[in-house]
Amino acid sequence: MKKLSLSFLFLLILVSCNSTKHVAEDEHMLTQNYIYVDSIRNKSSDIQKYILQKPNSKFLNLPVGLYFHNIGNPNKPKTPSEWGEKNPRSYNFIKNVFSEKQSIAYAKSFIGLNKWFLNYQGPAIISERKIKNTENNLLTYYKNQGYFKSKVTSKINKDSLHKKATVTYNIKRGRPTLLDSINFKIESPVLDSIYTNSSTSSLLKTGNQYNDKIFRNEAGRVLKLFRNNGIYNFTESAIGFYVDSTRTDYKTNVDFLISGNRLKEIEGAYINTPYKVQKVTKVNVFTDYSFVKKGETPSNTINYKGINFSAYRKLKYNPKYLAQSIFLKPGSIYKDTLRNLTRNHLKSLKNFKSTNIKFSQISGTDNELKMDIFLTPIEKYTLGFETEITHSNIRNIGSSAKFSITNRNAFRGAELLKLSFLGSYFNSNSGPGWEAGVDASLEIPRFIAPFGLNKLVPKEMSPRTLFSIGSSFQKNIGLDRQTFTFLTDYKWQFNAKKTIQLEIFNTQYIQNLNIGSYFDIYSSEFTNLNKVAEAYDIANNTTTNYPLSSDLSNQVTEALSFMGKVADNTTGFKTTNPDEYNTALNILNRYNIITSDFLIPVLAYSYTFNSQTNFNDNNFSFFKIRVANSGNILGLLSKKTNANNKKTFANIPLAQYFKTDFEYKQFWDVGDNSVLGFRTFLGAIIPYDNSDIPFTKSYFAGGSNDIRAWQTYELGPGSTNTGLEYNVGSLKFLTSAEYRFDVVSKLKGALFIDAGNIWDITGSDFVDEKSKFNNSSSLKDIAIGSGFGARLDFNFLILRLDVGFKTYEPYLTGNKWFKNYNFANAVYNIGINYPF
Repeated sequence: MKKLSLSFLFLLILVSCNSTKHVAEDEHMLTQNYIYVDSIRNKSSDIQKYILQKPNSKFLNLPVGLYFHNIGNPNKPKTPSEWGEKNPRSYNFIKNVFSEKQSIAYAKSFIGLNKWFLNYQGPAIISERKIKNTENNLLTYYKNQGYFKSKVTSKINKDSLHKKATVTYNIKRGRPTLLDSINFKIESPVLDSIYTNSSTSSLLKTGNQYNDKIFRNEAGRVLKLFRNNGIYNFTESAIGFYVDSTRTDYKTNVDFLISGNRLKEIEGAYINTPYKVQKVTKVNVFTDYSFVKKGETPSNTINYKGINFSAYRKLKYNPKYLAQSIFLKPGSIYKDTLRNLTRNHLKSLKNFKSTNIKFSQISGTDNELKMDIFLTPIEKYTLGFETEITHSNIRNIGSSAKFSITNRNAFRGAELLKLSFLGSYFNSNSGPGWEAGVDASLEIPRFIAPFGLNKLVPKEMSPRTLFSIGSSFQKNIGLDRQTFTFLTDYKWQFNAKKTIQLEIFNTQYIQNLNIGSYFDIYSSEFTNLNKVAEAYDIANNTTTNYPLSSDLSNQVTEALSFMGKVADNTTGFKTTNPDEYNTALNILNRYNIITSDFLIPVLAYSYTFNSQTNFNDNNFSFFKIRVANSGNILGLLSKKTNANNKKTFANIPLAQYFKTDFEYKQFWDVGDNSVLGFRTFLGAIIPYDNSDIPFTKSYFAGGSNDIRAWQTYELGPGSTNTGLEYNVGSLKFLTSAEYRFDVVSKLKGALFIDAGNIWDITGSDFVDEKSKFNNSSSLKDIAIGSGFGARLDFNFLILRLDVGFKTYEPYLTGNKWFKNYNFANAVYNIGINYPF
């Protein structure tokens, strides 16, 4: 392995020394741009976008894409016949042994491979034209910021021996120009009245530095003001800014002019027409529009509250509900915000391929508009299929799949009725396992609530109600758990960045079907209990307990009997062997929690803030808080308890806890298609009324979306290294930082560091002290992992491979840093999409 690595490194060095392989003798390859602003080096991403010519992209400071390009040869044959002439021996050998068809395919494979190499970016050759245009770009950029007397020069620094060059751009900004007097002149009385009565103020302020961006923002502000006050025909072309360039004191006067008329075409002639406030007096909605039906007369039309709902075939949507998505009503003043809200609301129904809204002047009037809405429905029934590869320390390589069928407009109110079937198959540490499930959901684009509660959230916030019911069954996963779930979920968009979600009757029933295999699955527990049995026999001078039976038919029964004997402490085992005594009680406690069936009725509130404007926005922040309570209402209704003194409902142990999760993410675009991401998570769950925490609701650490240097459930709690198959806690802290960058084509890279752990905060006597979070001193238990990863970006999904190295291990004695920082102890994670 070491020899292979050295050979690869040597080959890479040879290739890197030949990076100018395809650079002609009279050309130079650009290796670096240097930008100096007033003699100070500038590396900001804001200015980089004005540089028209950039060096080849690099990975670990090496232009890997260029190396791949240089393996190819642009002079090699382009057709099989040309390739055969250049390589007659191998071409004729394949032809004689197989056939000419095979020899052509053989030649095409080499031609395709050469083309594949050449598709990577070739050397960035210095272009004086692009450098000159970059100078003009930079000059314009600084003049737009008020540096009217700025100067930009460039210099090419050539290394003719190696056919490489760098470019230095020197920018002298000079003194900025400030705004002096600002004069507003609005020629239209209607516009002047709207502007005067508005509560907003101008962005142009006397004394501020001139900035072209501020002028554009001011024009946008004024445009929005008028178009949201009924001036449908107002455009930005009616706005003019005149700047006094004759002054020499680095100040300028600004005249802000708004014309009083618009050009209106009447019988081929354009006539100046004064602005008037426009009203929408007619609204037509075509619910099954398509281009081929353009010009046809609808066969079915219904008028509901002044809105005409039409269909070329059958009207399949209930006008009462569709009208709730239309916010420009007949008789209302035109507003851009209401037009956009209507379009977005109709799109959010997930029932239409396209939503087209058109306005036209009603003939014979000068202040009335007709609004036509053209809706093209999505197919009523659609099928979906998703698949995923899974891997963890519990589940070895396996696959999962989900098949779903969706019925849109199920009850004529744009509802989505969805039926899903889920399945997975994999190899676990105890053999092959599988999981199957089915669930049905109904999403209604409005609130369904009694006592008029649906009126508490306005329609503008796109309220939604989700009903869901489902069941799943696991085989050879833990104790072969069967789960039944029922959920009522309310969700609404408070504004463009804030979302609120309320979970009501989120009830889950968990039933374990294979309790008899507990110690076969949790083999480490059985090993530890066997050691206790050996100590117990020695302490009591007997041979009746050790070794415990390994026969699955009575293994659990015998183990429980032994742990009961230890718990009774009739022989004084607690005094003579306190550590072994505590171990036995800990195992018994975990057994009771994990094997218990649970009824988990949850009420939860979630608040989400996301400033990301679109998928390509790499400068945004994300925050989410979720507060949940389980068992409060049913706990008050039920007074029954079981043999373990746990409250029950319908003879099922009731999970009673409070749980709170905080998550924060921040992303920065650092230029060159590179992104720096940061995430932190803090969660806590606290039981009450003598309840246990269900295993499925506990926190764990490790895995492909967590601390990637440890496998799922492997880390913690605290500074313990239990060796158990499943480690869980009631407090979790996680933080991650990741640097993402382009490598070549669709391949992207990442460098990351993760830190965190889980602890216990229940105060249980059965928990080891090292597992508890006591105070700030417990922060030394935070584990740290670091590593690198690769991502294949297919736009619709991202395939991810991460390699995590244990950097700081809190459970080690002595030196805890980099002790197992090597590939032998690395964890390889396969995932879909980014970890956060």
